[in-house]
Amino acid sequence: MKKVEAIIRPIKLDPLKNALVKADIVGMTVSEVRGFGRQKGKTERYRGAEYTVEFLQKLKVEIIVKEEDVELVVEKVIAAARTGKIGDGKIFITPVEQIIRIRTGERNFDAI
Repeated sequence: MKKVEAIIRPIKLDPLKNALVKADIVGMTVSEVRGFGRQKGKTERYRGAEYTVEFLQKLKVEIIVKEEDVELVVEKVIAAARTGKIGDGKIFITPVEQIIRIRTGERNFDAI
């Protein structure tokens, strides 16, 4: 099992969710996160004053999949989240050793 974590723009969540559902990939966790990378924040104006927002709002989407589905999920994330501009985000893939459903004690893919 693998965990695919994608840091994406908030406006790209619905297209990503729809693409994954169409590919029969169900179940995801979404968290609001803030950070910066190459984009290095942005300058905004509020009531005539200019200020720099260093940590930009993004969403972190976490999806647990079988190892053979990782490339499909990566392709769907890239297709749905890419704008071609700095700040589109990142994808991280890490191994998952075990999943346990608290309510029933089911393990691994039975727990998803």
